Amino acid sequence: MDTQTDNILIIDGSYGEGGGQVLRTALSLAALLSQPVRLVNIRAGRRKPGLQAQHLTGVRAVARICAADAEGVKLGSQEMTFVPRTAPRAGIYTFDVAEARKGGSAGATSLVFQTVFLPLALANGQSRLTIRGGTHVEWSPPFDYLKRVYLPTLARMGVRGKVHLKRWGWYPLGGGEMTAVIKGIGAGGATEDERNLRCLKRLTLTERGRLLRVRGLSATSNLPRHIARRQQCRAVQVLREHGFNPRIEIVDNAPSKGQGTVVFLWADFENVVAGFTSYGRLGKPAEQVAEDACRAFLAYHDSGAALDPHLADQVILPLALASGESAFTTSQITEHLLTNVWVVEQFLGPRFKIEGEKDKPGQVWTIE
Repeated sequence: MDTQTDNILIIDGSYGEGGGQVLRTALSLAALLSQPVRLVNIRAGRRKPGLQAQHLTGVRAVARICAADAEGVKLGSQEMTFVPRTAPRAGIYTFDVAEARKGGSAGATSLVFQTVFLPLALANGQSRLTIRGGTHVEWSPPFDYLKRVYLPTLARMGVRGKVHLKRWGWYPLGGGEMTAVIKGIGAGGATEDERNLRCLKRLTLTERGRLLRVRGLSATSNLPRHIARRQQCRAVQVLREHGFNPRIEIVDNAPSKGQGTVVFLWADFENVVAGFTSYGRLGKPAEQVAEDACRAFLAYHDSGAALDPHLADQVILPLALASGESAFTTSQITEHLLTNVWVVEQFLGPRFKIEGEKDKPGQVWTIE
């Protein structure tokens, strides 16, 4: 066996939530730590188990930035080995989810971005990314969440990226395109001994503070203009009935080769930003799309917690790399959050303490 794989770490991809997040977090940490890893039972319990197009693209993306050897990387594979050969390297990269499957794919560009973001953010130098695929698809953060919620939160920890949406990609055609600029802060050195991964600033978000504004967008592509207007009107109506005064923009001709519709809301508080998404589909009234996004916001608002449930699981990895004790409250302790904590601790050892029950509000903090 290659001496670099003598210390290989085995990760059970079916653990907990058992989805693609296990793979993505494991790949990010493998790259950051130069840790060889073997993933088994990848998405074993899903309707389409194993690696799908967006997962393949994520593996290939991380492999490129750290010159990794990767075995078992093919559609449907439930086991793969990933051996980084260098520290993550800044550069100009293009990743296209459509190339991973014959006939194309609407795999999520946001998930590919999040897989490589921290490794490149801790590299030496600036990176420029082009990622093609689905920019607004179910079961993933929409582009707008990256821009309005995820990146502003991580900027408070000292890592910065800017994203731009060039073309919208909806399920099932995809074809969207986003670009990103990531300014590496130089935590990654040429050798493992030179790296200082505990360089991110700690984050304490236990109180969200006063609500400053609720904003949103109602967007459609290649659909009648009245749909975006109906979504906007219903969202404004629901939120005003609950005492809020939202400002919701209409985007009724979002450039795309496919059809789609979304309502995305974000709430700016003194200390945090939270985001909520609802997609349209055939047979789902525009008013229902709006109501679903509003319902998610209202549930979060009523909880009194700081982080929305999606951001809570997405900050687990950066918080594990932060210097000093961090803490946050969240409106819901999800299976995604618990699973992400488990994956991180397979690499780094005990890092987190969680107070609360699954599917209820709770508090999470790091342990030094």
